[in-house]
Amino acid sequence: MNTYELIKKKRDGESLSTKEIEYLISGFTHGRIPDYQMAAFLMSVYFKGMNARECRDLTMKMVHSGESVDLSPIKGFKVDKHSTGGVGDKTTLVLAPLVAACGGIVAKMSGRELGHTGGTVDKLESIPGMRTDFTRDQFVDITNRVHMSVIAQTATLAPADKLIYALRNVTATVDVIPLIASSIMSKKLAAGADGIVLDVKTGAGAFTPHYTDAVKLAKTMVGIGEGVGRKTTAFITGMAQPLGCAIGNALEVKESIDTLNGSGPPDLTDLVLTLGSEMLLLSGIGQARPEARALLKSHIANKKGAQRFKAFIEAQGGDPDVVENTDILPRSKTTISLESGRSGFVQGVDALEVGMAAKTLGAGRQTKEDAIDLSIGIVLNKKVGDPVRQGELLAVLHSDGDTSKIDPAVKRLLGAYTIGTEYMAPPKLILARISGDGVKELNG
Repeated sequence: MNTYELIKKKRDGESLSTKEIEYLISGFTHGRIPDYQMAAFLMSVYFKGMNARECRDLTMKMVHSGESVDLSPIKGFKVDKHSTGGVGDKTTLVLAPLVAACGGIVAKMSGRELGHTGGTVDKLESIPGMRTDFTRDQFVDITNRVHMSVIAQTATLAPADKLIYALRNVTATVDVIPLIASSIMSKKLAAGADGIVLDVKTGAGAFTPHYTDAVKLAKTMVGIGEGVGRKTTAFITGMAQPLGCAIGNALEVKESIDTLNGSGPPDLTDLVLTLGSEMLLLSGIGQARPEARALLKSHIANKKGAQRFKAFIEAQGGDPDVVENTDILPRSKTTISLESGRSGFVQGVDALEVGMAAKTLGAGRQTKEDAIDLSIGIVLNKKVGDPVRQGELLAVLHSDGDTSKIDPAVKRLLGAYTIGTEYMAPPKLILARISGDGVKELNG
């Protein structure tokens, strides 16, 4: 085969065969195809797209570029959840123990993401002693005992994706659906789950701010998963304002524990119940969504979800007392109160601006090598629809005391709030469910 001819073929809008895609991915991964030719190919995909079969082939070639995790020693149906990311998205920390308490099995590999705060692994490591660096055998053992485990993603999982993403990042080819979908699904499929529930965010703080783009991405990922024999469902969920009230690693762990104990914010609880119901149904637990939802709610009320989280923490080396005493989480050096300059109703809380304010404080990393102060972040006291009086508390910033960070963060957070005289209803959270049967718009 000839790389030049394959670039030209895709540039002209033709589809590539399975063997042609394999040739490109293998050649680039092993250094036979140079960066400049792969960059040209990626740009041709950006403009001409890929059909469903090409997307599946690209995904599976990236899966097979490295090791795939054999989860067969874990007894039962393994189900995973993936979110495309957002501000205050700590869903896994609540969802996994609740699903496990209901009899589901959650074997999850997560990353240390670049972004407004850390990834799920960073959040978990806010818990004193918590480890996420286990071998496959240890991962299997913990999951068999506790029905859940969350470990750090290894560098050998879909290495072609890592190489291609680095090139996409510097060639303006990140935001194209076939490449986004194959990147996400290659890691999910390599991680070995039998079923996958996808949480595709849309809104100001999401990777896909426009609803139609989020639906296209979700449909593509569901098609890839179903096409290779994995039960896959996606939900389109709102990220116009942050999820929950806490933004920042240790703060989000505390909010997750509060939610497991029945005192969490309503939007986070609703999302967990929605995604968790689907995970249970994929696992064969329950016959209908209302039944599955009721089971999850019962394990919030009877604290079995919280107790499962405690068992998980202990199994992974952390201090399980954090479930009863969140004061042992990292605490910031100082807090700054943000007060409203006027009375009225909160009409908007721009998720992206809140996330950037948290990052300015130091809650996120600029590069993967950066350290994060896990105590830093923001807690919102007011969200869309809430009444507010002049001088009333809007939010609290948790800081390391560095005024060079505090002043711009305060300015950015204040700018994220829109306060007006008329009541504005909170934005919808659960917008659509997408499966192999198509798109069903919801009223959540």
